Amino acid sequence: MLNNKIILITGGTGSLGKALTSHIFKHYPEIKKLIILSRDEQKQFQMAQEFPEKKFPQIRFFLGDVRDQERLVRAFQGVDVVIHAAAMKHVHLAEYNPDECIKTNIGGAQNVIHAALKTSVQNVVALSTDKACAPINLYGATKLTSDKLFVAANNIKGNNPIKFSVVRYGNVMGSNGSVIPFFLKMKSEGSLPITDATMTRFNISLQGGVDMVMHAIKNAWGGEIFIPKIPSYKLIDVAQAIAPECTLDIIGIRPGEKIHEEMITSSDSYNTYDLGKYFTILPSVPNFDLEKFITSFKAVKVSEGFNYNSGTNSEWETVDSLRALIKEHIDSDFE
Repeated sequence: MLNNKIILITGGTGSLGKALTSHIFKHYPEIKKLIILSRDEQKQFQMAQEFPEKKFPQIRFFLGDVRDQERLVRAFQGVDVVIHAAAMKHVHLAEYNPDECIKTNIGGAQNVIHAALKTSVQNVVALSTDKACAPINLYGATKLTSDKLFVAANNIKGNNPIKFSVVRYGNVMGSNGSVIPFFLKMKSEGSLPITDATMTRFNISLQGGVDMVMHAIKNAWGGEIFIPKIPSYKLIDVAQAIAPECTLDIIGIRPGEKIHEEMITSSDSYNTYDLGKYFTILPSVPNFDLEKFITSFKAVKVSEGFNYNSGTNSEWETVDSLRALIKEHIDSDFE
């Protein structure tokens, strides 16, 4: 699928970018080139130690910001596949720095689309978030706008065969700034801060996120928002799994936070299909033959009013399963 291709990852020095890099080199050793584009030179320097050019001769590091359209056009020259992972993602920081969030998450999306259409890019997969579904915070609103931009880009491509699609998922276990590494760091303090005792979140591993991106690259017809079927966890169970000896300090939700997250609203249900491992939300007017799509993927339309919410999910992580996942994916020495 990716052998003999040139791939570029925006925000490629982040947790998912590095996981994608490992996966691509492992499964597609014949790629022509893998370009890591990000604006942080220190993170690029550190990632270059993990993926030295002597061992990974196809890797390239490209300093650039998705806010810079001209730089993106240059970076995308000759690229076949773009994975757009760059974003400003911290909810509370976006609430206090709205202009910066809008410039990166919305302006950056527009620039990625423009650069892809100006060059020979064949496939763009953009990363989204559960917070883009029925957003109540600025971060979620910018990512919903980004999703809409990428879906709509399929309508303005003309005869260009390029495909734009989106993958949307919940909290990535162990990613930078996520709750599990934070609790692991805080457990020695004897107390863990909990925003709300009833709070729930969806949970996906880094590899699960990588698999979704690969699925979209291989299977997207253009305009889909792919959503995984994944378990939820209670925040209080995460605390219990990591540090049962710690006291819990209920501090209240931060600006822009939800108690439960959604990935599909009841309003989305009219355009949502079950693909087996994933759901997909299709454009209200897809630019492909819907009946052929349904036949090709054995897609089943969900019932009207269906919604996918972390608080009412049918699949849950337990304290024991969370402990096992932490040991497997984050800290092999965790007991």
